[in-house]
Amino acid sequence: MLHIDPATGLLVGVRQVLSPHCDERPSGVAPELLVIHGISLPPAEFGGPWIEQLFAGSLPAEAHPAFFDIARLRVSAHALIRRDGTITQFVPFGKRAWHAGQSQYRGRSACNDFSVGIELEGTDTTPYAEPQYESLAALVAALLATYSTLSAERIAGHSDIAPGRKSDPGPAFDWSRWREMVSQRLRG
Repeated sequence: MLHIDPATGLLVGVRQVLSPHCDERPSGVAPELLVIHGISLPPAEFGGPWIEQLFAGSLPAEAHPAFFDIARLRVSAHALIRRDGTITQFVPFGKRAWHAGQSQYRGRSACNDFSVGIELEGTDTTPYAEPQYESLAALVAALLATYSTLSAERIAGHSDIAPGRKSDPGPAFDWSRWREMVSQRLRG
């Protein structure tokens, strides 16, 4: 069972690779939205240090042709869930991670201000792995237990908050199956 230390916003017992690409949320703003993303570096390849290096600001542009344009980006997510279900946290949940970019949710713009960003290692078209669904359900249950401002009704994909600009987590992500897993966890 995952547990979040409410004082620090950090997952207990989970690997931390704290990103410099974050800052304080605006005054009086708490996390109210969960955003699910999909990422792979290089594109459609899994494993390796590249995602962590991107979020840490140390991705070497020369390591792969796909990295040339993204190595200088200042991006992060609160957490990454690898194909095997392993979770790495990059930003405390109380802080603002830079994951959503230009975005809008239910008429409210600047989603980074009020959201938690969770990256799944994957692509829009590669089925996500069972351990990822399990870890994501456990993480969301821990977030809902820790932050009363979050709700199971306010969970969106990156594609939902940046339509036309982003497509992740894509059609490979089974929303109904995953929502049922979260519901089961919340029921006990």
